[in-house]
Amino acid sequence: MIKRVVLIILDGLGVGCLEDAKKYNDEGANTLNNIYKTIPNFNLPTLTSLGLYNLIQNLNSNLKIKNCIGSYGKMAELSEGKDTTTGHWEIAGVITKKPFPTYPNGFPKEIIMEFEKRIGKKTLGNFPCSGTEILKLLGEEHMRTGYPIVYTSADSVFQIAAHEEIIPVEELYHYCKIARDILGNPPFEEHKVARVIARPFIGTNKENFKRTEKRKDFSISPPAKTILDYIKEAEGEVIGIGKIDDIFAHQGVTRSFHTKNNTESIETLLQVIKNFKSDKTLIFVNLVDFDTLWGHRRDVFGYYKALEYFDYKLENIINELSQDDLLIITSDHGNDPTYKIHTDHTREYVPLILYSKNKTFKSNINLNTRETFADIAKSIEEIFDLGNKLKIGKSFIGEIFKK
Repeated sequence: MIKRVVLIILDGLGVGCLEDAKKYNDEGANTLNNIYKTIPNFNLPTLTSLGLYNLIQNLNSNLKIKNCIGSYGKMAELSEGKDTTTGHWEIAGVITKKPFPTYPNGFPKEIIMEFEKRIGKKTLGNFPCSGTEILKLLGEEHMRTGYPIVYTSADSVFQIAAHEEIIPVEELYHYCKIARDILGNPPFEEHKVARVIARPFIGTNKENFKRTEKRKDFSISPPAKTILDYIKEAEGEVIGIGKIDDIFAHQGVTRSFHTKNNTESIETLLQVIKNFKSDKTLIFVNLVDFDTLWGHRRDVFGYYKALEYFDYKLENIINELSQDDLLIITSDHGNDPTYKIHTDHTREYVPLILYSKNKTFKSNINLNTRETFADIAKSIEEIFDLGNKLKIGKSFIGEIFKK
C-alpha cells in the first residue's frame, strides 16, 4: 500500500500548552494560535487544505474548511522535557523518562576545568544566554583572547561559540568532540547533556557579529532502538535531511543530507522525493529555522513569513508525491514567538497533519489528541510491516486508510 513516508518536522511549531506546562514555566503558550492572533491577514492556504487550521482556537469562520484533503489531530509529549532531542526521539518511538540535565547557573567548575585542560585554552562565559546576545557580550573579548565562548540555555546543551577566523571551524568541531567525551562519561556520568553544539560566527565587532550556517550538533545516542533502526534492519532506507543525522547520533540513518537552512532543506527534500523511490523508505526532514531564527528570537513576523514560505513550497512537495507515499507534518516541541516570560522552547502539543494520494486514504478525519508523539513511529512500523517491536505508541493507520 504505502512504500514511502515523508516526515517533515516544523521545528518549534506547537499548537497549545500541555496540562503540565506550568511545571516548565510555559502557561499560556500556543505557538500557532498566537501567531495567528498577531499577524493581520494570516493565510496559509496549503496547510489550510490539509487541516492545520482546525487546530487554531477561535478561528475566524471565513478561514475554516469543512472538507480538508488531509486528516489532522494533535499529539501530547509523554517524555519529560521540551527539547529537540527528546521530541525527535519520541517521534521515533523512544520515551525519555528522566529529563536531560540543564544548567541555569552554568556548568560546574570541575567540568569547565577539565574542558580547558583538554583543549589547552581558557574559556569565556559559562552561563545561560541567547545565541545572539552572547556574541554581543563576549564576542570582542573572544577575538582579543582567542578563548572559546561556552554557554547554555534552558535546554540541555553545551554550546561553544567561536569566530571562524580565530578558531577554524574544524578546530571548533574538535573542541565539541572533547566536550561530548567529557559530558556523561566518568567522572561526569550525571552530566549527560543532550547536545554539544558548535556555534561558529563571523563579523568584526558586537554590532555585526553573525552566526554562520556551519553549526554542528554532537548528540548522545538514543538509549534504545528507534523506528529508524528497525527500518534499517529490514533493509529499508532512512534518509535524513537537515540535522536529523546529528539528533540521532548517526544511529539508524542510511543516507544523510546536511543542509544549512529551511530553503536548502526543502529543495533537498524535493530532489530526494524525485530520486529515491525504493520501498520501505522514510524521508525524515527537520526545518530548523522556525525554532532557531524566529522562535528563540521572539520574532513573530519572521516566524510567520517562514511558515508562509513553507506553505508555498508545500504545494510543490505535494505535487511530487505518488500514490505510494504518506506525508506526515508535525513538530518536536513548541517555541512561541509571542511568549515573553523566557525565550526558550515551550511545552506544547504538536500538530499531526497527514496526507496521501492513495485511493484508500481517508481525508478530513479528526484524529483528536494522541497520547504520545510515538504514535508516528508505531504507525510507520505498521505501514512497513516491521512487527510489533516498538512498545510505546498507538498506530493511526487504521483510522486514515480504508481496509
